[in-house]
Amino acid sequence: MSAKIPTTVITGFLGAGKTTLVRHMLAHAPKGKRIALIINEFGDLGVDKDILAGCGDETCREEDMVELSNGCICCTVADEFIPTMQALLARDEKFDHIVIETSGLALPQPLIRAFNWPEIKAQVTIDGVVTVADAAALAEGRFASDEAAVDAQRRKDEMLDHETPLGELFEDQLSAADMVIINKTDLVDAAMLETVENNIKAELRPGVGIVRAANGHVDITALLGLGMSSEDDIANRPSHHELEHGGETHEHDDFDSFSLTLPSIQGKDQLLATIEQTIKAHDVLRLKGFAAIPGAAARLAIQAVGPRVTAYFDRPWKEDEKRETALVVIGEQPLDRAAITASLEQAAA
Repeated sequence: MSAKIPTTVITGFLGAGKTTLVRHMLAHAPKGKRIALIINEFGDLGVDKDILAGCGDETCREEDMVELSNGCICCTVADEFIPTMQALLARDEKFDHIVIETSGLALPQPLIRAFNWPEIKAQVTIDGVVTVADAAALAEGRFASDEAAVDAQRRKDEMLDHETPLGELFEDQLSAADMVIINKTDLVDAAMLETVENNIKAELRPGVGIVRAANGHVDITALLGLGMSSEDDIANRPSHHELEHGGETHEHDDFDSFSLTLPSIQGKDQLLATIEQTIKAHDVLRLKGFAAIPGAAARLAIQAVGPRVTAYFDRPWKEDEKRETALVVIGEQPLDRAAITASLEQAAA
């Protein structure tokens, strides 16, 4: 029997740096190694695939990238993930490795269980579950999952009798991990980074490794080849969400997302300032997309989480590509779509 294809599942909260990590992985994978990439988005604009397309060249060709954009992967295992895996495995050219980048809202446990489906288990195994954590966000207490932080929230609000959905998601992503990458370490000082790492360690199973990173730069030899067979260890990865909700199907009623386009904008500085103001005014959790900057031959990739907005020119516009600004907005339910759209349209020329 031929060896099973190892698969790395990359999970983590909104804006933690999963796509940046995957981009780095593809760019630095050993030459000749063929990697298939499954990308799951929350929202209807394929931003992550566009960012990754081309960065792997022969390692991960664009036809080897599959995007699941019809819902969070943990909710569409039977309808989308299993058929996608079957299609990849049926190809004549076999892959050396499969990488799955989950949505920032995904619970890892249902996906891990899917690898025990007979048609998948016979050919594929989970090399490791890698959870990416945002050091800067955790340092600010935005997505802290420790009991002390939750108790502090309860004291401030007598009506709060359970953890926020964000806290539940973060705990589940940590409990499923074989490795945790604490990303954006360059944005916090040494003392705070130590605190963040200790708080994360308190939530992890014994033996789970922690790697510090900036801009998703992690040694590929430390990321691939973990050999964990995580699907055989699901009992030791308890889901906070399933324990609390009795194993009911995971829904994302607590989150909302929408996309919008701006045919023209005044300029880069005006756009980024408008995005920052909109996030603060409407408590947007995450914003990402691309922008057409007047006079620029390349498109501007935009990534925003919480109050931080980053942008860079990722590639030239294609000749047949429509030059417009397209953004995805993600937040807790309900988002005031009209007000957010009106606010962002202030950047239009």
